[in-house]
Amino acid sequence: SFSYGHTSGPVLEDITLAIGRGERIAFVGESGGGKTTLVNLILKLYPATSGQVRVNGQPVNEIPVAALRREIGVVFQDASLFSGTIRDNMAYGTVATDEELAAAARRANAAGFIGKLTDGFDTEIGERGIKLSGGQKQRISVARALLKDAPILVLDEATSALDTKAERAVQAGLDELMEGRTTLIIAHRLSTISTVDRIVTLRDGRIDEIGSPAELATSGGIYAELLALQGSTRKADKAKLLRYDITR
Repeated sequence: SFSYGHTSGPVLEDITLAIGRGERIAFVGESGGGKTTLVNLILKLYPATSGQVRVNGQPVNEIPVAALRREIGVVFQDASLFSGTIRDNMAYGTVATDEELAAAARRANAAGFIGKLTDGFDTEIGERGIKLSGGQKQRISVARALLKDAPILVLDEATSALDTKAERAVQAGLDELMEGRTTLIIAHRLSTISTVDRIVTLRDGRIDEIGSPAELATSGGIYAELLALQGSTRKADKAKLLRYDITR
């Protein structure tokens, strides 16, 4: 369980969940329902109010922060880039050769646009990557995670702000990145949710359902409701999808 202070109610309550090595899990719930908070506990950004979070069987409060985060790669909705070159941003936290940079860029579907830049990997991208498009920034973020090669991946997989072409390019890189890794997805696209091993739905900070996409599609719960709403053109139904951070 977790709350931000004695004066506020629980954000997460009685969460009990085990995730297997190599498993792909999607978290689905209303905006503000605890999905991001759960990920933050795993990253040791906050301590659990009660209970334990364990990674590889060890409580995270006993693992040094640097050691824990070496085991976890992240790709967030807002790609965290800084002023410097593409090389600096891709290799942040690692030591990478030109060959390794090029391989990561290819796998992240970023090699095409990088190759067209005058200075290639040594191109200055400006504060927070202002000289790059949204899709380009996301692909740099994916390439960085590929270079890190951590066994656990946390993915805030929002590509809804991108145009169709950029979204497909980023998604191809994400598919490459997720291969063979334990992946925790804060889900924003129904098409991505449908390919995971298990879905965890959260309602009011508690686990509502856990099951495969096929199981939850017919359970009558949150995921089944979202599937029913996805083809609707009614404003009320579109608004409900947005309440769950689902764009399509």
